[in-house]
Amino acid sequence: MKELDILLERYVDRDWPSAPPEERAAFLGLLEVQDPLIYAYCLGSTPAPDHLMALVARITSHGGGER
Repeated sequence: MKELDILLERYVDRDWPSAPPEERAAFLGLLEVQDPLIYAYCLGSTPAPDHLMALVARITSHGGGER
């Protein structure tokens, strides 16, 4: 799923280096979810679980995600 790859690559390039351990753990957990469901979380068509909501919002942010 190319669109999902782009979103996740952008997060890794932009935010992973400075992400706190909890966010890194959440991201690694997100990668265990099937791609169509991750994509649905990112599109907002399926609500992300509470423990992934902030991460999904960060991944899909348009403002650059600066810390």
